[in-house]
Amino acid sequence: MKSVKTIICVVGARPNFMKIAPVMDAMRKFPDRIRPYLVHTGQHYSKEMKHHFFEQLGIPEPDIDLEVGSASHAVQTAEIMVRFEQVVLKERPAAVLVVGDVNSTIACALVSAKLNIPVIHVEAGLRSFDRSMPEEINRVLTDSISDLLFTTERDARDNLVREGVDDSRIHFVGNVMIDTLYKNLPRAATVEEIVTVTDKLKAVIDEQGFGVVTLHRPSNVDCPIKLEKLLLTIREISRQLPLVFPLHPRTQAKITDSGLGGILDCPAIISLPPLGYMEMLGLLSKARLVLTDSGGIQEETTALGIPCLTLRHNTERPITVEQGTNTVVGCDSDRIMHEFDTIFKTGGKAGKIPELWDGNAAQRIVSILMEWLTQ
Repeated sequence: MKSVKTIICVVGARPNFMKIAPVMDAMRKFPDRIRPYLVHTGQHYSKEMKHHFFEQLGIPEPDIDLEVGSASHAVQTAEIMVRFEQVVLKERPAAVLVVGDVNSTIACALVSAKLNIPVIHVEAGLRSFDRSMPEEINRVLTDSISDLLFTTERDARDNLVREGVDDSRIHFVGNVMIDTLYKNLPRAATVEEIVTVTDKLKAVIDEQGFGVVTLHRPSNVDCPIKLEKLLLTIREISRQLPLVFPLHPRTQAKITDSGLGGILDCPAIISLPPLGYMEMLGLLSKARLVLTDSGGIQEETTALGIPCLTLRHNTERPITVEQGTNTVVGCDSDRIMHEFDTIFKTGGKAGKIPELWDGNAAQRIVSILMEWLTQ
């Protein structure tokens, strides 16, 4: 008779929730084989986030919340490690499953590896090849100590093998983010439920459509000069296409501190507070184009067939450029405006949905996981 194996699943920050939801859902279908134990590190937490993600996505209440909170990278990572170690020692799981590339990912992977608990990494092998990004460090280190690595695209295997990962540990399963997108798209919020506009602007949106902007990376928002240039470019684009701009708390704080709020004070830019998953999905699905520095949104726009301009100099998700609707434009105003004009006039890249981005990635993960556990 097969025993039930405890798998600790870790979430910590907003990008994790959309990835863990389908995995937890797939695990719960095999209660006689797997006991998923959910740890929320509390790296990002608020009452609004609980509603926007746990409740909207059907994620069960965490078995434990470490309540770490915000801090520097070093302090936050260390605090997660100290608190997570006690959970692992108590539960003695068969494995620890981490997703993505946030501080919670590497912190919990390190604790597990040092306690000789196998590490499972979902979304392994993605590389921007930019070691100035904290997320890139987290990705590389987590993959190097993982026992089972699940990839979203075939090229990720090449990255891992080149870094010395045993090929037998790597499994191409597709993208769990897209599982969540397909499942929830019919329930996504309508634009009317999210945005209130004047009659005049509504007429413009009805005729021209609208774009969506997200901006949060420190490399884009921490330098006032760079932030000002990006905001001025966004304002220039809004002269041709109304823009909806949900403001990340970090971005809002930097805009306020730098006295740049006036740049966004124009009728064709609709500034909003942070949105929940269903609200953001509703906006993305109806947008004419998206400008972003988010990794996940590059994937979501490709799955939705929406043109995306990535405001970075690189991407760890090259398949969204090679096969999808994404174009990496950096932060140069002239380049951004050129690519925007192309999309505005031609409709942009059509793209295609990448291999195995079919809504069944989590099922493949759990199937492989159960076979691996018997070995």
